[in-house]
Amino acid sequence: MTALIAVAAGVLVELHTSGPGSDPAAMALAAIPTSHSATLLEQERQQMILVDAASKTLSMVSAPKLAQSPASAASDQAGNAPVLNFPAPDPGTAQSIGFNMLSSFGFSTSQWPCLDDLWNRESGWIYDAENASGAYGIPQALPGDKMASAGPNWETDPTTQIKWGLGYIQSVYGTPCGAWDHEEADGWY
Repeated sequence: MTALIAVAAGVLVELHTSGPGSDPAAMALAAIPTSHSATLLEQERQQMILVDAASKTLSMVSAPKLAQSPASAASDQAGNAPVLNFPAPDPGTAQSIGFNMLSSFGFSTSQWPCLDDLWNRESGWIYDAENASGAYGIPQALPGDKMASAGPNWETDPTTQIKWGLGYIQSVYGTPCGAWDHEEADGWY
């Protein structure tokens, strides 16, 4: 004869069992008054039992494929590792123009986060941004009229400014991430 004492929800239950087929735990659970919470817990327990049983029937049909991190992924033609899962800029914005011009300078879209960070810090992507030193426009050209080499409308056209800025980055830093690294280290590019 076995004695089992269960305390649940403030109810003391003492069970005496006898015989080889008796399950004291099941008897203790049966003796606890049924509540909404107890019912939900029992449903969850039953679901876990089913999931456990189903997981034992699974079999591997092929070798697992591991995702590559951007650092280990194949590089593009400019030597840039691809960056995954970043949102493209809203259409019709200066950022969208810059994003879409990257490839015309040989940059992959993996360079976009660096360019976006760079020009957010420099000008907030505002075409008529000017600082006290005289730097002007989205790329903060100093002096601003250097951008005239990209077009006569350099003062008012974000496309002209971005075209000049990407050319400048390409010739001086190689990539937008190269320019961003310099910006981070020295506070300017």
